[in-house]
Amino acid sequence: MSTSPSVSGPAPGGTAAGRAPAEVAPTLDGPVPKTLGFLDQGAFWANLGVSLLGFAGVLAVLEPAGAPPLTVTAAIVATVVGTVIGSAMVGLSAMPGAATGAPAMVLLRGLFGGVLSWIPSVLNVVQLIGWGTFELVVIAQAGTLALGGPTWAWVLGAGVVTTVLTLRPLGMLRLLRRVVTVLVAISVAYLSWWLFTRPELDLAATGGSWAGFWAGTDAAIAVAVSWIPVASDFSRHSRRVSTAFTSATVGYGVTQILCFVVGLAALALVGGNGDEVFAPMLAAPLGLVALLVLTARETDQSFANVYSTAVSVQNLAPRADRRVLCLAIGTVITVLALGVTIDDYAVFLAVIGSVFVPLLGVGVGDALVRRGTPPDLSRWAPSRPMMVVAWVVGLVVYQLINPGGAPVWSDAWTLLREAIGFAPPSWLSASLSSFVVAVLAAAVLARLEQRRRRSPR
Repeated sequence: MSTSPSVSGPAPGGTAAGRAPAEVAPTLDGPVPKTLGFLDQGAFWANLGVSLLGFAGVLAVLEPAGAPPLTVTAAIVATVVGTVIGSAMVGLSAMPGAATGAPAMVLLRGLFGGVLSWIPSVLNVVQLIGWGTFELVVIAQAGTLALGGPTWAWVLGAGVVTTVLTLRPLGMLRLLRRVVTVLVAISVAYLSWWLFTRPELDLAATGGSWAGFWAGTDAAIAVAVSWIPVASDFSRHSRRVSTAFTSATVGYGVTQILCFVVGLAALALVGGNGDEVFAPMLAAPLGLVALLVLTARETDQSFANVYSTAVSVQNLAPRADRRVLCLAIGTVITVLALGVTIDDYAVFLAVIGSVFVPLLGVGVGDALVRRGTPPDLSRWAPSRPMMVVAWVVGLVVYQLINPGGAPVWSDAWTLLREAIGFAPPSWLSASLSSFVVAVLAAAVLARLEQRRRRSPR
């Protein structure tokens, strides 16, 4: 992937006086600070890997949508395999931003063209609003359980804090490195020790089988790859490309695995009831303190979602003020969080994976063919419909293998699968299959695109 793109908008590096700005410019026309080192980014990704949603959301791995429930052992293996694959994908997606200084959706101008990049941008806005909403829901769930009070008050409070943090994003990342990460590490280590030393913990008592292993793996991958379309929004401020990859892959991967395994232990103690996942943690002598630390820290998840939603919107409207957008988006997710529940989470994940795993595959396949060719990241870059075709092919493969459990959407894919007589074997991973197919389709179509451009008319 080239480090010298043709860009209309974001300017890598410092200011006119040669001094790097301390914060992100309000519009895409401003300079791009290159101030983040390994510790800054590693702390950021490590904190994203530890999520209250992960403690409860690991139920999507243990009981994957459209597949038989797993044993706890199978769920742990699926968590490790899925997280390693997914975090590596996130690391790959962070590299172009560090190389070019461009945010994630602007990078897609080089892949799809200026106008066609609006399609993934809109989808990304939708998924990020969904993630931000669920984050506020789980913050409210944990806060209500820990200290009581009305759920709506917790939602409103978390929404306000989230929105304020987005106004100074690089300052937020520095705060994570200096203070928050240490407190989070202590809290997670303490809760892990408490849960796994309970005499009543019986990880083998939940039943299940290995039949839905790859569906569970896909769920773990889906949690990680949801960060693919936002990774470059933060890695664009990295000093080095290699640092962007390593910090995302290692920082996120290690903590998501730890978070999911802790969640599995908590679920085993409450008989698999996701609504009670925090109860065993609160039973610890210092459980309330640890949970409050994690609840307060959860706002970094909602912060990342709201901030990247605003940056994605800027691909459509480059001169829009990010701060105004963040205020509007923060308000939207707060209102939505007042009306949804955590029960909708697993269905949401199945749809996310089918969209963004093949999107990364298309980017990899195109980069293999066009390596050394600077991407055109200008707002009106020529459209490349062939890459959209490759993306759709990857999405179709994912859905045919794992249609998930979303009403209407999943039913339609299941009917199509039955109509063509396709019965995927249990060992087939929807994420890996769609990624590989998208890479191959993009490589073939990019080569065809090159030949058409070279042929005389």
